[in-house]
Amino acid sequence: MRLTDLTFSIIALTLGLARSSASAADLTPAPANDNLNAVLWDQTSVEFKANALGAYALGKVRLDEALADKSWTAAPVEQSANFQDLPPAIILDIDDTVLNTSAYQAWNVVAGTSFTPDSWTNYVKAKADVPIPGSLEFTQYAASKGVRVFYVSNRTKDEEGPTVEEMKGFGYPFDDKVDTFLSSKEQPDWTSAKGTRRAFIAKNYRIVLLFGDNLGDFTDNYKGAVADRDKEYETDAKHWGHDWIAIANPTYGSFESAPYGGDYKLKPQEQREMKFDALKPWNGQ
Repeated sequence: MRLTDLTFSIIALTLGLARSSASAADLTPAPANDNLNAVLWDQTSVEFKANALGAYALGKVRLDEALADKSWTAAPVEQSANFQDLPPAIILDIDDTVLNTSAYQAWNVVAGTSFTPDSWTNYVKAKADVPIPGSLEFTQYAASKGVRVFYVSNRTKDEEGPTVEEMKGFGYPFDDKVDTFLSSKEQPDWTSAKGTRRAFIAKNYRIVLLFGDNLGDFTDNYKGAVADRDKEYETDAKHWGHDWIAIANPTYGSFESAPYGGDYKLKPQEQREMKFDALKPWNGQ
């Protein structure tokens, strides 16, 4: 064999191996993202839309009942004494209660990333949310009944401006004379727990309904192990579907950290293993 033939053979073999390696790489599946199905459901399913519409339709029924009953309050812990003659108000969480943030969750799935404060703030400023089905109509209905609509959100004060601008563009009711958007850290004692903000509202209003997608939107006793949260759920049984209305959100929330006790110092794989341990599987027989 001539040298040039040998050279061409080596080149051809090398290219062939490179193509084979590339093909093998193409067939290697990308690491699975545990949030894929949850985000897909949140962003594309008719079941999500129907569920949200049902929750807000129930809200209209409960609101009418609350307005007819001055002893009705959704905030017995925070409500001031002699609240019966105070003007009525409702409190709604923002993220995935009023505004659907699935575009941010989908970005994390596709990009293989996870939540960071900086990327979240950039997302908020991009104003890429869409209304949760039924939320706009419900808040407008409440406002038409003379009910003050408050938004209690853990978006920061810096994120409040673009959020309010976005919500006003959609048509959510606001009041120019009263601050109805209570963001996290807006006051020193307004932490991620929302009880102090509910108490702030309860000084001047009868809180008749709470809406949220996380246990922390209703009570400050939302942390702890799965069993602790189950106990709190049972303690609050009389509120669910009555004056506390939950919007389904399987993509994130305090539920996901409950299996590992909210210990974010654990490595992601350790957190994931503890989530597996929290499952109660069928034995296969």
